[in-house]
Amino acid sequence: MSRTPSIAFIGLGIMGLPMAANLVKAGYTVTAYDLSPESVEKLAAQGGKAADSIAEAVKGAGIVITMVPDSPDVEAVLLGEDGVFANAASGALIVDMSTIRPDIARLVSEEGAKRGLRVLDAPVSGGEAGAIEAKLSIMVGGNTADFEEAKPVFEVLGTTPVLVGPSGAGQTVKAANQLIVAGNIQLVAEALVFLEAHGVDTEAGLEVLNGGLAGSTVMTRKGDAMRARQFQPGFRIALHDKDMKIVTTAAREAGVAIPLGAHVAQYVGALKAQGHGGLDHSALLKIVEQLSGEERK
Repeated sequence: MSRTPSIAFIGLGIMGLPMAANLVKAGYTVTAYDLSPESVEKLAAQGGKAADSIAEAVKGAGIVITMVPDSPDVEAVLLGEDGVFANAASGALIVDMSTIRPDIARLVSEEGAKRGLRVLDAPVSGGEAGAIEAKLSIMVGGNTADFEEAKPVFEVLGTTPVLVGPSGAGQTVKAANQLIVAGNIQLVAEALVFLEAHGVDTEAGLEVLNGGLAGSTVMTRKGDAMRARQFQPGFRIALHDKDMKIVTTAAREAGVAIPLGAHVAQYVGALKAQGHGGLDHSALLKIVEQLSGEERK
């Protein structure tokens, strides 16, 4: 068996912790850092190594993976005075799996290259369940050779790692992904409220819908929870609001119309403004209920 590179993993949130745990299970040496010591302890309990700082985590690592919430977080973690770029070994492969603005992905790639580091942007789709089950879709921007080097790691984390273009392309595809997911959730929510209004057995209704052209991963993963109004976060409204701002801004800059997406982006933003930012994005159902005058207490 070939020698596997040591991995530093920065960011052990809802997605990051199970992703790092899967790498440990696959036999990688994973040293992790997170602002929450409890998260680091959880990984250590599963065989990972705990670090008290970014510098400690990345020391000697062949691959550094970052999984943090937003563009400013990525800039701070990678470009900060005590960040990854300041401490990573020359030639290390830096894989940012956060969801951020495409222009920031290109910026950090350029800055990394100046320091002898190789950078991939590799955002994921699949939510908490996909992270736990190692069934993530991974959309990668960067150099072909770097992608091939990282591919064994990607294959531990997901089922669909694809190089989609140069630096920033992964984030562009992820923006499109979030556009589709938000629209899909919105339509499933509307269909569910519609079925309920007509007294249809919604369990049976969603089952048959999911077996035809209307079927989707959203319906499979979110349908039952939406029926039960259980919105424990697998992917928080606050994060999807951030993602919808990314896609609407990028669309405007490109002169592209996304009329349905723009409407859904407003609904996601409204839910966050109402104080529901911590709920799962399937809570878009609440907006449909509000507009229908039927919201459950």
